[in-house]
Amino acid sequence: MSNIVILVGSVRKEGNTELLAKAFTNGAQADNNVEIISVADYKVKPCIGCNICFKRDGNTCFQKDDMQKIYDKLKQADVIVIASPVYFYGISAQLKTIIERLHTPLRNTFKVRKLGLLLVAAATIPAVFDSIEVQYQLVLDYFNLQDVGRILVKGVKDKGDIIGNQALHEAYELGKQIK
Repeated sequence: MSNIVILVGSVRKEGNTELLAKAFTNGAQADNNVEIISVADYKVKPCIGCNICFKRDGNTCFQKDDMQKIYDKLKQADVIVIASPVYFYGISAQLKTIIERLHTPLRNTFKVRKLGLLLVAAATIPAVFDSIEVQYQLVLDYFNLQDVGRILVKGVKDKGDIIGNQALHEAYELGKQIK
């Protein structure tokens, strides 16, 4: 049984990204502990690159926000799944803020060994996910993480457009295969 944390990068509740993440959760929760961390529920300030966390006892950031709660959850994760809408060829700004706050020695205390990717985009152009996939692969390689899979969905713009899409079943099956 793995501990899975899904970082949902959409502030739109019950939107396409959240529905995709929930489909994954439904597949994964029979054999795993799954927790969704939604950017809509946490207030996190951006990293300012001061590197104080590298010098302070406990590697804590000087900023007082909800990131400490997220660190505590990520420390327990065996698997992290990134779920984001794609607005302009990248993950959401809110999710990027959380990921950039992982520029801290605290990440060395995490036991995560696997990473997954769930993306939705309104655009249908072939290259819409390319820049994110390059960054994702760099993270996999740098941290020596196993890719558990990717579900990339084009052409879902308005809230609920993903309903009935085969990607929901694929996300469920992806979650189900994690043991």
